[in-house]
Amino acid sequence: MKKILVIDDAEFILETTATILKFEGYDIKTADNGRKGIELAFQELPDLILCDISMPEVDGYEVLTTIRANAQTATIPFIFLTAFTEKSEQRKGMEKGADDFIVKPYTREELVNAIDAQWNKHQLFAQQVKEKVEEVGRNVTYALPHEFRTVLNEVIGTAKYLKSTAEQISSSEIVEFAGDIIFSSNRLLKITENFLTYVMLESLAADPVKIKQMRAMRTEEPVAMVVDIAYLKADQYKRVDDLFIDDMVDKISVEISTENFHKVFDELIDNAFKFSNQSKKVSIRTFIEDSHLCISITDEGRGMTKDQINGIAALAQFERAMHEQQGVGLGLVIAKKIVEIHGGKFLIESKEGEGTTITFSLFYNKI
Repeated sequence: MKKILVIDDAEFILETTATILKFEGYDIKTADNGRKGIELAFQELPDLILCDISMPEVDGYEVLTTIRANAQTATIPFIFLTAFTEKSEQRKGMEKGADDFIVKPYTREELVNAIDAQWNKHQLFAQQVKEKVEEVGRNVTYALPHEFRTVLNEVIGTAKYLKSTAEQISSSEIVEFAGDIIFSSNRLLKITENFLTYVMLESLAADPVKIKQMRAMRTEEPVAMVVDIAYLKADQYKRVDDLFIDDMVDKISVEISTENFHKVFDELIDNAFKFSNQSKKVSIRTFIEDSHLCISITDEGRGMTKDQINGIAALAQFERAMHEQQGVGLGLVIAKKIVEIHGGKFLIESKEGEGTTITFSLFYNKI
């Protein structure tokens, strides 16, 4: 039996609504104010919440905000019961995460139809998530053994050589081989992390509540982070002299978490160095365009074909087993997906044999 929580400070509406829904076969919990409603929501974890807007002390908007901020209750369908007919009030509720509005006074049919619509919507969403998870599972099952095998063979091969020649080679050579093992192990770690990140992003893609929560995060002074990551990456590739940074923008924040911003830029700058040769420039430029901070990374590497650019979807990468030497890898797919989840833009311009420019943009605010 599905459980519905009804929150309203008007006793007549509360009792009438509860009676109608009990007759329809629902398990009904009631609260006569917002504070009690929040407590019951966390305690009972209902399948759906009906809530009045205008209540003393804790109004419906505060109830909704609190419900959406808690991981256990964030995805519960939430319908406002309201006497407001103005579009501005409905828009305000929708912006805060409400699923629907029922205008008072309402009939039994209007109430039941609104609830049925939410069940249908919820079932469709659950089916979409299930299909997406199954698709990701198939892709990972196909690709993960291939990716692991490549790097593990490098580790095992180096370790075997080290074992068989340990008495004949110098200590400096041992240190060098140990460095190769560490490098390959770090690659294996990154492959694992990228697959886990991809699975997480795919599960988020169809969840508007979690997407809204992600977009509420902020990174302050992102360009300073760009500079730090770029020089660190250039040093790792022993190409500090190849790095050129132009037109820095400061005193802003972007609408993305620090962790996700770091992931996006780290993947892109890593690709720029990985797919270009020593002494070839890697350039970074930041600029403001409309309401977006734009960051461009340009390399003078091998470039990409039109098919590669058009095929930057994880499924295409998996099926073609494209990684490193053969393709651009999962990192670029992840970077693009993170930017788009945050409402940003992702543009790739490339000429085969000449190089690639990737520009991504995110909403910014002045600080």
